Amino acid sequence: MNNLSCYNPTSFILVGIPGLEKFHIWIGIPFCVIYAVAIVGNCILLYLIAVEQSLHEPMFILLSMLASTDLILSTTTVPKLLGNLWFGSQEITFSGCLSQMFFLHFSFVVDSAILLAMAFDRYVAICSPLRYNTILTPQVIVKIMVSIIVRSFLVILPVVFLLKRLPYCKTLVIPHTYCEHIGVARLSSADISINIWYGFSVPLMIVVSDVILIAVSYIFILRAVFLLSSQGARQKALSTCGSHVCVILMFYTPAFFSILAHRFGHSVPRNVLILFANLYVAIPPALNPVVYGVKTKKIQDKFLLLFSFKKTLSGL
Repeated sequence: MNNLSCYNPTSFILVGIPGLEKFHIWIGIPFCVIYAVAIVGNCILLYLIAVEQSLHEPMFILLSMLASTDLILSTTTVPKLLGNLWFGSQEITFSGCLSQMFFLHFSFVVDSAILLAMAFDRYVAICSPLRYNTILTPQVIVKIMVSIIVRSFLVILPVVFLLKRLPYCKTLVIPHTYCEHIGVARLSSADISINIWYGFSVPLMIVVSDVILIAVSYIFILRAVFLLSSQGARQKALSTCGSHVCVILMFYTPAFFSILAHRFGHSVPRNVLILFANLYVAIPPALNPVVYGVKTKKIQDKFLLLFSFKKTLSGL
């Protein structure tokens, strides 16, 4: 019976941010604000893209997919974080832990693939503008979106089974605010070399290949831009990529920093790593709609039109 309970633990305990327990209430306030911004911003973005016919273009359809994934990412982690920090809700069921871990890693891989698809969209728009509508047809966009979801699902699903096969007889306490693959695997008393190999190399190889292809796309984009004779045309072409580049930097820079810090930053205090990991899953979903709202004129115009229309109605 004891051996059976090792393979089927009822729950885990999420410690929170070790060493900062007396600041938990205060730490939760900015995360609550960031989460509220993420929910409101992405929901407004999805609403605008859904109701405005002029935004039914490949770039904005991919942006709506990014907003949906960001909602999943932030909702998977931040509410449990706030419950932990404010109400001491540290317990999470084994199935809940696996679900949280799956959607966390799944969202990360999906986001990376969406950014690659957006880079391809910008490449076609700038390097082959006359063929844009014939290359990126609605059918092609649907195929790209389906392939992104299927690829991400197939990459992350084995992680669930790699964790389910392990016995957890040693400890059920996770020194973190959410469940992530290697953190849960380290609780096992068995050999986790397969988990370490798969969890580190396979998703990382997928994401690194996305980064390389994005870089190649932008090399061709920059080459095409600098071949333009008009300075105004150059600036217009580059401005269409500005928001995408900002989102790429916000997504990949902290992600790779977090991965490297966890692997090689043994001198960095654990509570700093955990705090940074939580900022990483909370801030990009909040900033992405803000970046696209500020840097994309079409979204800006529709946003202002929406609120001016609401003000007009309220004044009647």
